Amino acid sequence: MDKKQTINFGAGPAKIPQSVLIQAQKELLNYSGTGISVLEMSHRSSDFSKIINKTESLLRELINIPDNYKVMFLQGGGSGQFSGVPLNLIGLKEAKCADYLVTGTWSAKAAKEAEKYGKVNIVHPKLDCYTKIPDSGSWTLNPSASYVYYCANETVNGVEYNFTPETNEVVLVCDMSSNFLSRPVDVSKFGVIFAGAQKNVGCAGVTVVIVREDLLGHALKECPIVLDYKVQAEMNSLYNTPPCFSIYIMGLVLDWTKNNGGCAAMETLNKQKSSMIYDIINASNGFYACPVDVACRSRMNVPFRVGKKDGDEALEKKFVEDASKRGMISLKGHRSVGGIRASLYNSVTVEETEALAAYMKEFQKEHQ
Repeated sequence: MDKKQTINFGAGPAKIPQSVLIQAQKELLNYSGTGISVLEMSHRSSDFSKIINKTESLLRELINIPDNYKVMFLQGGGSGQFSGVPLNLIGLKEAKCADYLVTGTWSAKAAKEAEKYGKVNIVHPKLDCYTKIPDSGSWTLNPSASYVYYCANETVNGVEYNFTPETNEVVLVCDMSSNFLSRPVDVSKFGVIFAGAQKNVGCAGVTVVIVREDLLGHALKECPIVLDYKVQAEMNSLYNTPPCFSIYIMGLVLDWTKNNGGCAAMETLNKQKSSMIYDIINASNGFYACPVDVACRSRMNVPFRVGKKDGDEALEKKFVEDASKRGMISLKGHRSVGGIRASLYNSVTVEETEALAAYMKEFQKEHQ
């Protein structure tokens, strides 16, 4: 299938802008006249120093990262930071405890991992299913907590925060893996932000970790050195060989983001794209159903069922198969929840979203 005819709605690894892929292809054998590929370039070389420094500079510019924050490019994905966060921060206070908001699959996994290193308090009543964000009036925050943790956008469940939690000055930690750079963000409200690159800012292999400087140097003694924020920050992410090619690709995607209007422009387009799909779901008289409360429906990952509220599995299978014949791939929902999921990250265009919208209308007309 021709690349131009394939529309990738994958949740991650996800679509990368075609212009970025073309540039990477062009430079693959001979990067910037060096005669070698970035894939074989020493991470200690001056050429790679330029790449990693430019990538950091672009990131600082795009979300206006204050000077008292360190930026690191680490390995291990978001899941690595489920361990990295408590290993570095849970010892900030003597109680060694942390508050967690659990509103989906990934924050649940993060909370479970943190239990290995200290006491974890789920700050709200337990949810029967991940379709809403509990009202902040129901939260019980612990003033002795070392930090408050949440996931800004739950990729599996399609739940997204449209506000920044208030923590009464306790350090705020956020997993932004699947909505990073999809809208402007006030970095100064956070102690730590981390994001796997493979959704909005590049390919798999590198995780951005942004940490306020005063939070460095508090790691538990059992913290593996590659996860120690202070060590990695002091070494400019070069304590060990970093994921060089993934950092290079991220730099190209950040450049693309900047040239296309930055985070504010991305936010406008993401609202337009997601509204297009939600409007069809809302107007389908129950043929399509999104389980998530309207107030916290994700702009990045739109989950829905086909045929009836809880889904008609045979019809959903046909929806995915027919979409594939039209060159639309990776629409099957996460295995843990089923149904359909359309991921509309920054790289997915309005035109590609319009193609999905047209297909959804036709499919309903044919099968209702």
